[in-house]
Amino acid sequence: MTNALTPIIDRTRAQVERRRVRTPLSALEMAVGDRAAADPPRPLAPALRRAGGVISVIAEHKRSSPSAGLIRDDLALEDVVAAYERGGAAALSVLTEELSFGGSLRDLRRARAASTLPILRKDFIVDPYQVTESMAAGADAILLIVAALPPAGLAELYAQAQALGLGVLVEVHDRGELDTAVALRAPVIGINNRDLTTLRVDPGTTFALAPEIPPATVIVSESGWRTRAQLDRLQGAGVDAVLIGEALMRAPEIEAACRELTLAPAA
Repeated sequence: MTNALTPIIDRTRAQVERRRVRTPLSALEMAVGDRAAADPPRPLAPALRRAGGVISVIAEHKRSSPSAGLIRDDLALEDVVAAYERGGAAALSVLTEELSFGGSLRDLRRARAASTLPILRKDFIVDPYQVTESMAAGADAILLIVAALPPAGLAELYAQAQALGLGVLVEVHDRGELDTAVALRAPVIGINNRDLTTLRVDPGTTFALAPEIPPATVIVSESGWRTRAQLDRLQGAGVDAVLIGEALMRAPEIEAACRELTLAPAA
């Protein structure tokens, strides 16, 4: 793990330690109990399975990124996620990483209050504290990046999420990481076309790895997608869902842009 990913993981671990001091785990566990009873997680995997053969869209709220810089900050989060839902998105992804992506846990809570869709917490989850934190803040699922975790740590966080009722999107970038994800029996596997060590995007990554994923698994392709034609090609390759953030966030009319991607192709 080198280059672009390493400093982000290091900063994440430091931030987690600061939050652990500010909000003890015991306080989060109490909040988890309250949330589990009043507002249990919305299942992610069933929402992403292709309905009638049409690929699903996970629409992402993302203000900025290390590769793109500032993407958009002139719209209220509530307006963005409402536009996504009206536009036919199957689920939401909300960036909560602060320093590189401009997100926060407050964004996650606001999205939860503004939408009925399952919400993926998009962050660098590297510590059990963050899994409990995700549940307490209203996430329905978390992202676990195989490249960011040793195998034992990945398995521990995955099991913890399952125990709390959270869905998990297990993200891979190459065949070795895919083997690790498959060994977990993860029901949802994301193929990220962006190499997190270099930030380069290669759409061919999805087409190379998708055929190696067990048939019952929900396959999500991430990074580099913008058009309905691209999604049709992914659909033909057996991909169930696509995660799109930057292209939607930059669109002049977010709802219309989302709807164009979620409509079934013409016969």
